[in-house]
Parts: sequence; structure tokens; C-alpha cells
Amino acid sequence: MAEFKIGRLDGQPPRVRNVPIAVTPEGFWCCPSQAALQKTAKSPNQQGRPRGGASPAPSKASSVQRVPTISSEKRAQSTPTRSRTHSDEQVCPPANAVAAPDPPKVVPAPAPEKRPKQHKISVGFGQLGTSDLKVVLHGMEGVAVKMIVHKSILAENSTFFADRISRQSPVSCIEVPDCEDVEIYVETVGLMYCKDVKQRLIKQNVPRVLRILKVAESLGFRACITSCLDYLEAVPWVGDEEENVVSSIRQLHGEDHRANPLLRRVTSDTLTNPPNDTLAHIIELVLKSSEDRGRREMKSLVLKLFKESSNGSSANGSSADSSCITTLYGCFQNCLDSLLALSRQAAGADELAGEEESSSAGSKEQAFRKIGLEADNLLWLAEILSERHAADELTAIWASQTELAAELHPRIPVMHRHLVSCVTARLLVAVGKGEALPSRETRRRLLDVWLPPLMDDYRWLQHGCRWFDRAAVEDGIGQAVLTLPLEEQQAVLLAWLGRFLRAGGDGCPNLQRAFEVWWRRTFVRPYAEQPGSGSSSWSSSSRRH
Repeated sequence: MAEFKIGRLDGQPPRVRNVPIAVTPEGFWCCPSQAALQKTAKSPNQQGRPRGGASPAPSKASSVQRVPTISSEKRAQSTPTRSRTHSDEQVCPPANAVAAPDPPKVVPAPAPEKRPKQHKISVGFGQLGTSDLKVVLHGMEGVAVKMIVHKSILAENSTFFADRISRQSPVSCIEVPDCEDVEIYVETVGLMYCKDVKQRLIKQNVPRVLRILKVAESLGFRACITSCLDYLEAVPWVGDEEENVVSSIRQLHGEDHRANPLLRRVTSDTLTNPPNDTLAHIIELVLKSSEDRGRREMKSLVLKLFKESSNGSSANGSSADSSCITTLYGCFQNCLDSLLALSRQAAGADELAGEEESSSAGSKEQAFRKIGLEADNLLWLAEILSERHAADELTAIWASQTELAAELHPRIPVMHRHLVSCVTARLLVAVGKGEALPSRETRRRLLDVWLPPLMDDYRWLQHGCRWFDRAAVEDGIGQAVLTLPLEEQQAVLLAWLGRFLRAGGDGCPNLQRAFEVWWRRTFVRPYAEQPGSGSSSWSSSSRRH
């Protein structure tokens, strides 16, 4: 704690206040915060009020005095006169009395314009007896800080002060107007008196060091700039600190060789070309993982990261995004080929079950497990490509898998094959939402090839698949059907109607909304659009009924 005196304009002895200031062997270097500086800005009336207890005696150990100079304004007080009228007695003047003229109206003089009060604080560094320079900082809200310093120390550490001292020699005072950050300015000058600046920064946080770095650069304080960069290079950046650090570093002048290690934390020379190999390696590691929990968690994380970057990259259409999509399509094709091979193996093992029942049982179970893993991989890749609005070609690839859908899929138990139907459901949702825009032929082929297997697995999907969202899937199927020509809509929906009436609502997707739209398009709107009052009235009456 250091003590400073507040001068009184009424001639009474000054009061002594304690303020938090750090004392070092080199002198006072840490200025209190701006809020602490503003606490000294009090009116004379508030400062002159007596309080209980005696003021603490000034300490002789302190070599710093802060003397705020506070200007006071005296207000002219006027007591207005009031005339009172008694209701029970009325005094009437005589008839020949001459009425006294009204007293002249006194127009009050306009109050003088209030100017912001200036509060001066004095801070000393090192040995005050040998100081030979004063630096006055003019900050915001009328705060002025006078620093008692030494020319040799400032000229040795700061190119700014060295230039000012050389140009104005002999100089006893340097004024710094419009100082944006008085607190940090005083602290940075105090760091010039420290032997190890980096040690002083260890207990600071990243935002404060960035403020010190800004002031140190304006002063040309090279040792402080180097210490700040070393601190920022070693300390972790949390939250928004990364963006603030990168922005501050890029604004430095002439410190590129020192700033490079910091920027390498967020940039790399290899990023000039898209890191296709790295992305492919990450996806391959996830796809080939045999540990269920780790694979599931990393798939969720990578999918989330792809979703976060999908909007900007897909809008820009950059070469990096094209390379990423190419990599994803290559991985999808590899997983699809593996699924086909495993499905053929499982179907072949089923045929040989009678010959070698003991050996084929183990191979079948292993093949079924791998089928589930590959189907889950396909679903994950389809989700990523759909979120990036790049599933047009994927829909065509999936619609062309006639062998897998018609021959191999029915021969695999539903508990192992249901994830294959999840891929179909996700692509139909993408078509229904407009995330994928395949051709009409592709949409019709997708429904013809994969909608029947999806209906076969629908009951299992609702109860055995965590991913499955029935409302979204049924809406996606219905919207995809309604994008077809009216005749093709009729063929798909009539086939669905027969299946729905046999299996019921739980064993078949509910496409009643799409059926209603097709019904109106088929039986209502054509009559309404035909000319003639008879057909129009039939349409109106049918709608009412």
C-alpha cells in the first residue's frame, strides 16, 4: 500500500488516502487500475466531510506522492421571497393611492458551463532524488498522471523517449496527449526499471499482456515486445483469446521474425495446398476402427466439424472443398465395394451351411458384423455429403445397386441389414429437403430399387435404430415421391397403399400426406382448371363435400 495526499482548497490540512500500488526494489512500477484512479475524483464537499477515526499518518517509506489537484466552483445561492395572502383578512388601499409599480423582474444569469474536472496524480520510479524528467499523461475523463522518471533509463529502453529527449535537449517535461490506456502506459514505463521483464509478465493474463504489447510497440520498447511475444508463444489461448492474439500480432511493425512462431500455432506453410492426405487419413482411421465407443464418438465429432464448416465452404466453392468431396466419395465407394463383397460372402456361406455347418456359422457371424460396420460407415458418409449439399452423385450411385437391394439384402437377417435401409432413408430425406438434387430418372430409380427393402425393414428401424426419425423419413419419402410426374406418383403411391393396408401403420411408412396431395392433383385440380361453369361447379361442390 502506498499513500498519497489530496490537496484542499480551503487551506485545511490535506487528507491522506491509501491506494493499492506494487512496490519493487526498482521503484513503483504498477499503477492502480483506472477505476482506482477515478475513486480520487471527489468533490471538495465530499472530501471535507469529517469521518470517525483519525486519518492514518503518512508513511516515510513511500517515495511516491499522488497529489490530485481538484478545481472547485462556488455556486451563488439566492433565497427567493414569497408573498403570503391571508384569507381571513383583506387589506384594501385608499382610493386616491397611487398603485406602486411592479418590481422589476430579475433575470438570473446563465449558469457557467461546467468543464470536466482534471485530476492529477503523481507517480515516481526509482530514486526520486536523482530523477531528471517528468512525463505527463493526459488520459480520458480529465485524468492526468505525472511520472517522475530518469532520462537515461527511458532513452535506453524506448526509441520514442530517446527521440523526444534528443530533439528537445535540454528537456525537463514531456507531455503525452490523448493517452488511451493510462494504466497500462504507466505500468509499461515501470517495466523499464525491471531487470527481468518476462518474469514480471508471468502472473499477467493474455488480455493484459496484449495491452502491454500495444503500448510497448508505440514506445519502441524492444525488450518488452520480445518478452510479450515469448509469453504469448508459451501460454495457452482460451476462447476468443486466439482471435485477439492473431489480430494483435499481425498489426506489429518490424517484428515479423518474432511473430512467426506465434502464427505457426494457427497457420502452416503446408496449408497453401489442400491437405487431402491428412483428411483421407483421418477418415480412414475412423472408418477402420474396431472399437465401438471410440468410433461412435469420433464420428459424431467429425460430423459436427463438417457441419460447422459446410456453410462457408459450400458457398465459396473453393478447390479445397472440391478435394474434400472427392475424398469423401472415394471413401464411400470403398465402403460400398466392401459391403457388396461381404454380402456376397454371407449369401454364399448361407448356401454352404448344409455342407460345413460348424465352420460356416463362425464366418457368417463375422461377415454379418462387418456388414453392420460398413453400413454404418456408409450412413456416416451419406450424412456428411448431404449436409454439404453434395449428395447428387451419391444418390445415383446408391440407386444403381440393384444386386444389393434385390438379391443380397433379403438374404441377410434384418438385425444386421437394417443400417443399409438407413442409408436409403437418409438419401430420401436429402431429396425431400432439397439437400440433393438428382435427376428425375435417378429419383424414380431410387424409389423403385430401395423403397421396397426400406418397407421390409421399417418395423425394425423404428425399434432398433437410434438414428431413425420416423417423422423426418416419412416426410422425406413423401416429398421425393411428389417430385415425380403425376403418373409415376400414382404408381408409387398405389404400390404403397397396398402395402400399407396389409402391414398396417407400424410396419410401413405413413405417406398419407403425399397421398392427399396426389389425390387433389388427380381428382380435383384438373376439373377446376377446365373451362365451363359445369365442371367448375362440380369441383366446388366436391370440395364442400
